[in-house]
Amino acid sequence: MAKGKDVRITVILECTGCVRNGVNKVSTGISRYITEKNRHNTPNRLELRKFCPFCYKHTIHGEIKK
Repeated sequence: MAKGKDVRITVILECTGCVRNGVNKVSTGISRYITEKNRHNTPNRLELRKFCPFCYKHTIHGEIKK
């Protein structure tokens, strides 16, 4: 009865501002969040506005490959 692929998968969201700017010289690191998404409802890449502690503001965090 079990399906081959799970409907809900774990994804990693990464700050697009830090990646584009090559991370500020003052800060060290890139903001990442771990969340889940429903594969049937959102088949394309997930993008959410989350707080980035390295940019000190809310930025768009996009889904990355594992």
